[in-house]
Amino acid sequence: MVKLNKIYTKTGDDGTTGLVDGSRIAKNDARMAAIGDVDELNSALGVAICEVADAPLVKSLRVIQNELFDLGADLATPASEGDDFAPSEMVLRVTLSQVERLEGEIDAVNDHLDPLTSFILPGGDKSAAAIHLARAIARRAERTAVAAAQLMAINPQALAYINRLSDYLFVLGRMLNEHGKADILWVPGASR
Repeated sequence: MVKLNKIYTKTGDDGTTGLVDGSRIAKNDARMAAIGDVDELNSALGVAICEVADAPLVKSLRVIQNELFDLGADLATPASEGDDFAPSEMVLRVTLSQVERLEGEIDAVNDHLDPLTSFILPGGDKSAAAIHLARAIARRAERTAVAAAQLMAINPQALAYINRLSDYLFVLGRMLNEHGKADILWVPGASR
């Protein structure tokens, strides 16, 4: 387990940060950009949770917040030679079962939504707007993780997880807008 007695270490004063394996990389490295965006997403979810009144939904979002720390740890663990990205007692990795759980949650929420008749504008209920903001940050986190994966080996399940999470947050935003009935629809060219 993690135990922090001191918050500052001064080891990053040279512009580097440590990874799980003890190696150090620049704070502006592509891997760190992805980790930072996942951290920002987690913070945005924390704000969104403050707006959500439904206790079971809050519980689900707390599970996701915990998994985002898992995702950050996965991204912060460089692949070793021949790494199959399987988790172990010493290595935390995002797994297929986490991706599949999100898929099940997406399907369960989507089954109760009105069909889309247009793209929707982020907003509506305050909780839905907060979830849509988190969704947009999830999309950015996915882009930076994909950019990192073009430069180094990244767990494919980590990439799949962040992709599904943005989908889940999209349907969740619609659910919070009266199951899609209070969605704000895009009207193409309405201001011409």
